[in-house]
Amino acid sequence: MKNWDVETVRKDFPVLHREVNGKPLVYLDNAASSQVPQMVIDRGSKYLAEEHSNVHRGVHYLSQHATNAYEAAREKVKRFINAREAAECIFVRGCTEGVNLVASSYGRRFINEGDEILVSQMEHHSNIVPWQVIAEERGARVRMIPINTRGEIIIEEYEAMLNERTRIVAVSHVSNSLGTVNPVKEMTATAHKFGVPVLVDAAQSVPHFPVDVQELDADFFVFSGHKMFAPTGSGVAYGKREWLDKMPPYQTGGGMIRTVSFEKTTYAPIPEKFEAGTPAIANAIGLGAAIDYINGLDFNAAAEYEHSLLEYATERLADIPEVTIIGTALEKASVLSFTIEGIHPHDIGTILDQQGIAIRAGHHCAQPVMNFFDVPATARASFAFYNTREEVDKLADAIQKVIEVFA
Repeated sequence: MKNWDVETVRKDFPVLHREVNGKPLVYLDNAASSQVPQMVIDRGSKYLAEEHSNVHRGVHYLSQHATNAYEAAREKVKRFINAREAAECIFVRGCTEGVNLVASSYGRRFINEGDEILVSQMEHHSNIVPWQVIAEERGARVRMIPINTRGEIIIEEYEAMLNERTRIVAVSHVSNSLGTVNPVKEMTATAHKFGVPVLVDAAQSVPHFPVDVQELDADFFVFSGHKMFAPTGSGVAYGKREWLDKMPPYQTGGGMIRTVSFEKTTYAPIPEKFEAGTPAIANAIGLGAAIDYINGLDFNAAAEYEHSLLEYATERLADIPEVTIIGTALEKASVLSFTIEGIHPHDIGTILDQQGIAIRAGHHCAQPVMNFFDVPATARASFAFYNTREEVDKLADAIQKVIEVFA
């Protein structure tokens, strides 16, 4: 494994040095939201303190300065995901808004009565419900791509579901509830044989390993900033120009128009067409700073270290007889979901919190996954490159204490 100096990296994140309930914080809730490094905090503060103004169409110094910073962040996103052009990168509030944008705009233009939308069984609700809404509006139907007991998409069944009625496929790059890494490049290539575009929910992949939208050949690729060390309220909906140019606006108002009259309105080109109103300027600049932070690391080494941490945590929890790991795919990233026989995940999370350990307990906005595994909820530990083996040991020891309390 490549050398990874986790203690030096941890110094970049102020919150990791605080105590919770009198214990050093062990933050293992990164799949819900990662922590923010000091340089990202400082960049946001600098903008608000010294540079704040509305972007675009302003001739004064601050407006031009803010516009340059905002558009520079878009250029950073383009390079980070290897988009063909910055205009294909639409700023949104997060992955949820990104999926809603595509479902609504693509759906109104391309989905009609009798058409089919393929959505995997392991999706977050934000990549299920928007498709259900547009399907109901357009007279289409959503079809579920099934998973197996390891939490992997059954590729043979997916391939058999594609047909002349399929209009789009929606699939997560990495499952937020199981940690499964899906073969999205291969799934996309298969869909393209039918002329079907693919939306990839990349909320759980972008923070954990390098991505390349051109290599994946993704038609749409959406992710959130707050899971990749950036402020909340930041995110990106990438789309190939060939689709975005044909899609109607998602929202309307200032900034997204070319001309307005009471007879007819014409729209601005992308990306402005999809960014109505004053954008979340500070958050977008913060996202750009988070990308700068990641680019300053050896991201491949970070990914390798994080994967070794997940393997170690899996081994530690697998050694506890009362623990059942939910999601045992051959390819996984970041997420370790589990149950303890006879103990509700909320009780697990509460007792762990008393030990200063932050995990997530619940259905993780993935109720179809919980139904498939016949559990009401799971406890979920999720890792970032600033977590340590010592923190994994604390997690395992605390789980033993949970079992003793309920014995």
